Amino acid sequence: MHTTIGKLLLAAGVWLAAAPAFATEIVVIVNPKNPATRMFSEQAAQFFLGKSTLFTPVEHADGPLRNEFYKKVLDKDATQVKAIWSKLVFTGKATAPKEYGSSAEVKKAVAADANAIGYIEKSAVDDSIKVILTVP
Repeated sequence: MHTTIGKLLLAAGVWLAAAPAFATEIVVIVNPKNPATRMFSEQAAQFFLGKSTLFTPVEHADGPLRNEFYKKVLDKDATQVKAIWSKLVFTGKATAPKEYGSSAEVKKAVAADANAIGYIEKSAVDDSIKVILTVP
């Protein structure tokens, strides 16, 4: 009996160790002049998957924040999103989002473009942008 409990505890420990260490709150942001005030995840996903051109998505370069955003908001992984954009670009239906290396750069790009939409860590929010969605 003790070995069964030991195996369960070991399995739980391995599972917890394998869980992603990235647990930062993510927010979707727009320019303060943008009329949008709130948005659901499903609506935000439309822009980052090229299904709507109402807003111009501003993207993070590869990394944990981008992967977490894709998983929680788009319900996709980076490979799936790249394939979607590759098809849209190849068929001439869209231009891939501009990528930036940090939340500070994404925030600056969104603050400079009234039609832009992006995402950053909640801790990076200031009055240069407006939060329209907090990702759970």
